[in-house]
Amino acid sequence: QVQLVESGGGLVQAGGSLSLSCAASGRTFSNYAMGWFRQAPGKEREFVATISRDGRRFDYADSVKGRFTISRDSAKATVSLQMSSLNPEDTAVYYCAASQSSVSWQTPRAEYEYPYWGQGTQVTVSS
Repeated sequence: QVQLVESGGGLVQAGGSLSLSCAASGRTFSNYAMGWFRQAPGKEREFVATISRDGRRFDYADSVKGRFTISRDSAKATVSLQMSSLNPEDTAVYYCAASQSSVSWQTPRAEYEYPYWGQGTQVTVSS
């Protein structure tokens, strides 16, 4: 089992920035690709960003590309999501997730590839 705890959510004005963090515990962090997903009110959960086990490969949803940056710190077993140029459409509960990856370069995008999830953190962007 991997336990994931997100932090850093909050209220921010449009155009502002916010950084989310996710702390992992329970298993070897380097065995997992990590991802961020989000769920807006009345919508299905959607992929936001992912980073490979080795931290060298990334993938982003088109809607956040160029505005969000995912990173990981293996020593601290954390994954972060730096968000900038936020707009009201970014308002959602953001979830951290872990995918046990057999190869170091995988960047999974699908929810079913992530068996471990955090409880989520709310991000609200006001206009």
